[in-house]
Amino acid sequence: MTARSPDPNRSATYGIADWPYGRSEGLLARPGSLPAGRPWPRLRVLTIASGDEPRLADGVASVARQDYPECRHDVVPAGSAPSAAILADEAVDYVLVLPAGDLLAPSALAALALEAALSGAGAVAGLRVLFDGAVTSLDVPSLSGEDTSEIPFTGGEVLWRRDALAALPGLDLSDAGWAAHAWAAVGRTARGLARIGRPVLLQFDRLGERETDSTLSTDAFQPAPLPPPYAGGGKALRLSQDSSQSPTLSIASLTGTGHAGGAGIAHRRLGEALRLAGHRVVDVVLADESPPVAAEWTDAFPVAEAAIGAGGHDLVLAGNLHGATRSLAIAGRLAADRPVALVLHDLFPLTGRCAHPRGCLRIETVGCDAACPTPDEYPQLARRRIAGTHAAKRAVLSLRDGPILLANSAWTAARAAALAPPGTVVAPLPLAFPTNVFRPGDRTALRRALGLPADDLLILISAVVLDGPDKNVGDLAEALRRVAGPGIGFVAIGRLDHPARLALPNLFAPGLVADEAQLAVWYGACDLHVTASRLETLGQTPIEAGLCGTPTLAYRTAGLTTSVIDGVSGRLVPVEPGALGDALVELVADRADLARLGAFARIALESRFSPAACAMSLDRVFRERGMVPSHGHRVRFAPEMLGQFPFAAMPAVAATGLVAAQSGPFVRGLRRAKQRLLGRRLPPWARRGLYWAARLRSLRGGRR
Repeated sequence: MTARSPDPNRSATYGIADWPYGRSEGLLARPGSLPAGRPWPRLRVLTIASGDEPRLADGVASVARQDYPECRHDVVPAGSAPSAAILADEAVDYVLVLPAGDLLAPSALAALALEAALSGAGAVAGLRVLFDGAVTSLDVPSLSGEDTSEIPFTGGEVLWRRDALAALPGLDLSDAGWAAHAWAAVGRTARGLARIGRPVLLQFDRLGERETDSTLSTDAFQPAPLPPPYAGGGKALRLSQDSSQSPTLSIASLTGTGHAGGAGIAHRRLGEALRLAGHRVVDVVLADESPPVAAEWTDAFPVAEAAIGAGGHDLVLAGNLHGATRSLAIAGRLAADRPVALVLHDLFPLTGRCAHPRGCLRIETVGCDAACPTPDEYPQLARRRIAGTHAAKRAVLSLRDGPILLANSAWTAARAAALAPPGTVVAPLPLAFPTNVFRPGDRTALRRALGLPADDLLILISAVVLDGPDKNVGDLAEALRRVAGPGIGFVAIGRLDHPARLALPNLFAPGLVADEAQLAVWYGACDLHVTASRLETLGQTPIEAGLCGTPTLAYRTAGLTTSVIDGVSGRLVPVEPGALGDALVELVADRADLARLGAFARIALESRFSPAACAMSLDRVFRERGMVPSHGHRVRFAPEMLGQFPFAAMPAVAATGLVAAQSGPFVRGLRRAKQRLLGRRLPPWARRGLYWAARLRSLRGGRR
């Protein structure tokens, strides 16, 4: 094989900066062994080639640049290495067949191998980046087994267990159509299939080369089905007539107060992921029609409902509604004409008024009622109305074509299944995170830019309100004080209403950070993130920090069991006195372990929580609800999806204005005075006063 000279236009052609010969931002630090000290799987990459294919040298270079020493790469002529002999080699754990002329993406093998080790799947697929002079699209195989893409499914985006392929009789890796057959067949085995939401293959857009070999079975692999599709009285969905194209939907993204705060940010990112998957998404904000102070008394939103009706939308994706209403009435009315999905950023859709029942058992015994222990905490509701509101919510969820619930963690899904009426559909939904923005950086340079000590071990704590009622700041402060001393620093991001509760030496407190890029700088500058929260439906900060290479220490409870992969992206400890502090002492004493956890965090969380991973999960919901055809279509993405990854030649722009600006001294003083007097409660007389004040302002504005 003759070496080829570098092409100055490679970055534009492949969409990846300086790949595969120059320095790439996407190369991940791969630890020397898997979590718990297990060896990395032994891989064999096989390229069947004649030797004169275009870009063959680039493909070979892309494998060599993987930083995966346990990989053997063979370039062999067709027929020179029988498939049976290759698949019988017990010195190999996994096989990847890279078509001649195609390339692996940066760190593709580490990402695929880690997911294979964590999931135990028989085959793991990642995103395929299609190019023809420039990036044309991205896609990923369907779990159905049938593949109707215009571009042949050659299998270069899949890492296969060798023994899973060896168990398929008569498989010939040089045959056309082998990959589609194997993908479907492995999907029917007990190990099943897995997919990761990051690019692994760069493939020339071979239009017109689709193979039609039908001698092998491609019967569909069917995951556990959801209940029957939507059967409401609305219009029929408009689907693409081209069976090779991923169908598109028109979606109304409905929120109470828009995209501010943690849940608002999460909902915005969901919309962005869907747009990158080719869907049309329109934002509708209820607070544009009715102010948040009126939420307790507002159920009707005629302007928003008319806009959604006139928009001809196929789906309403609703979430974080309690900022504008305390009921689900609008979701019930909208569901009469189109599917509605409620994203469980919290458990509000399932309760009489609260976002989290905490330890209250009434909801599971007699139901929410006037005995609610926290009616004056946000989202507030008069005691006498709680029972009726709870019953009305359950009635909405019990509708024949009522809303489906999208759960952002395994814990949230379990709580939803326990609290929702029988028959309510609950589906998993990994949230989307901008993996190009939250990424590891040069820690020394980041600290220099922020004015942080270069050599200290820095521990991060972060929340919109650091000492909020569910953040367990007492436990947190106690654990942090156990390691306070020379060489240990602390970084506190967020609002701190009572600074004395977190009195720590060597504390750096930038307050609220409103821009994603700047937030990533703070995350990446720290060695460890610690949270004592016991009540998170997911916990976004552990994922954002982990994407920046900063692992998390947390309690093994609630949604944190999903956002922190124990032993991979951080450490989980029992909810017991002293457990958090004991683990913190151990981690602080072992910087090498922190570095390993940080490296694994980046690899694993990018694969599971990228915008592409989120869109892939939603696509499964759409298929199983009958909103798009269930077989054949790959999940396809716009070229801009590549910009969501740090190695992209044209990265996406980071979002700004995530949270409200830091309050001034006067407002902070008023807030503390109110909390000294009322705590975090807002009694009915105060809520009524705020409501009428808003009404008066509105009337005066109308007269002008």
